[in-house]
Amino acid sequence: MTLHLVRHGRSLIDRALPAHRWELDPAGFDDVWALRESARLPSVAQWFTSPEPKAMQTAQLLTDGEVAVVPGLQEHRRDSTTWHEDFVAVVRRAFAESDQSAAPGWEPLTACRQRVTGAAEGLRELHPDRDLVLVGHGTAWTVLVAALTGEPPDLDRWETLAMPDVIAVPA
Repeated sequence: MTLHLVRHGRSLIDRALPAHRWELDPAGFDDVWALRESARLPSVAQWFTSPEPKAMQTAQLLTDGEVAVVPGLQEHRRDSTTWHEDFVAVVRRAFAESDQSAAPGWEPLTACRQRVTGAAEGLRELHPDRDLVLVGHGTAWTVLVAALTGEPPDLDRWETLAMPDVIAVPA
């Protein structure tokens, strides 16, 4: 069994909305279609997605099959609409000080890790002999991979994740 962690396609940024409400950018649909055609995803798997619009829309473009929405797969919660020109530095601070909010309106990263890891482990328990495709978010997948592998979060990999992209984690 393999977990295929798909980072959503490119977001249509709307600075008036918090990131968890952003849609998928239609200009990036071709990138999602290219991933669909790439053979990087299993032909037979159970599919799940974060409830965020950009993740659900990515999942809909990637498969014709059924996709279940799992609230626990939501991204590292950032309720603020404050734009951070130094976004990478703020996220790196979230990893360095994971028990604290890295910016006003941001949940501590430990809360994201607990939520996402709990959701993924629950899905693995429900489907122990199946490949799973989880469509979601870069920061959430970075903390999940660290939790599953026992390795520190790979922030360099986080910075280079494409939109969309896939991280495969064997069981």
